[in-house]
Amino acid sequence: MTVPRLTGARLSGRPHQPLLVVGPSLGTSSAVLWSTAAGLLGDVFHVVGWDLPGHGGAPVAGSFTVAELAQGVLGYVDEVGAARGDGAPRFAYAGVSLGGAVGLRLLLDAPGRVERATLLCTGAKIGEAGAWHDRAVTVRASGCAAMVTGSAQRWFAPGFADRQPAVVAELLRDLASVDAEGYAWACEALADFDVRDRLAEIAAPVLALAGAQDVVTPPASLRQIADGVRDGRLAVLDGAAHLAPAEQPRQVADLLRGQPPAPSPTVDELYDAGLAVRRQVLGDAHVDRATAAATDFTNEFQRFITRYAWGSIWTRPGLDRRSRSMITITALIARGHHEELEMHVRAALRNGLTVEEIKEVILQSAIYCGVPAANTAFRIAAQALRTQGEQ
Repeated sequence: MTVPRLTGARLSGRPHQPLLVVGPSLGTSSAVLWSTAAGLLGDVFHVVGWDLPGHGGAPVAGSFTVAELAQGVLGYVDEVGAARGDGAPRFAYAGVSLGGAVGLRLLLDAPGRVERATLLCTGAKIGEAGAWHDRAVTVRASGCAAMVTGSAQRWFAPGFADRQPAVVAELLRDLASVDAEGYAWACEALADFDVRDRLAEIAAPVLALAGAQDVVTPPASLRQIADGVRDGRLAVLDGAAHLAPAEQPRQVADLLRGQPPAPSPTVDELYDAGLAVRRQVLGDAHVDRATAAATDFTNEFQRFITRYAWGSIWTRPGLDRRSRSMITITALIARGHHEELEMHVRAALRNGLTVEEIKEVILQSAIYCGVPAANTAFRIAAQALRTQGEQ
């Protein structure tokens, strides 16, 4: 097996959020196809997209099969995981057409890595081998520009081009720029792809998402997947043809967001998570002093703060810790909570803010909270920074 080295990009979200990997359709890049839908998911997922060889500027190194593309996706995800600090992470997956076929191979070949999958506008077998080989010959002879007219007819539901001409134009420009050899090899990979007899092996939850007007992979193709896997569900999008994330981004995002939620954490789990974050942000020495100083009268309050402020709020994925530190410093200045400010200036340094950035936060606060408040804040922050520098 020759595994292609795939490239991609972060589309939305933050590295501490659950990982969602999205895959493209033949002739598209993930950044263009998924940009709007991914942006709508950035509050709950760290969304990254991978690109087919020769698509979206990705390199072309040789022929490949759909199974080899799936292995390439795993390699790319491992690189993302290394950057996130979680090694070879489990992830949610969503792929369109050929990207959906790759999703099926991931579910078959790496079942321990894929938590759940949304397979859009795809099939366990797509088209006929002869037609794919003919298309590969055409593209090698005439380039991907020869595919633009036909793809414009197949990709979009009637009336979509009139309603969203800029979206259509960007996708078609993306197609025209694809490397001809990369496109042709992808056609040949699809010619050999057929996992209809293996669907029952797939145990992970699968949402099969069809476009009601899709003539390439009609709803019956997605129904076959939903019925064939062990835990499958079918959804059909009105007003969509073959590129559902571009045609109906909000509906696609809502369906991806609507996967079964994780169980709510227990009180003890919230406390444990909050204590871990509190130590990371404020430092072990501070937390140890606060814990040691707790009495029968104050102990429940300490547990409440750890559970509620640190376990329920500071652990939320919608903001990174740098942002939370900036907001906290501003709020403490605004409300005159000087006894907490020095502690949170030191915490901001642990959360990655520079001294220059802390200065800018206080200057910004001078405008909206008042010069006297900022004057006091500068005095307290300077003391905190001196103390930190001496440690």
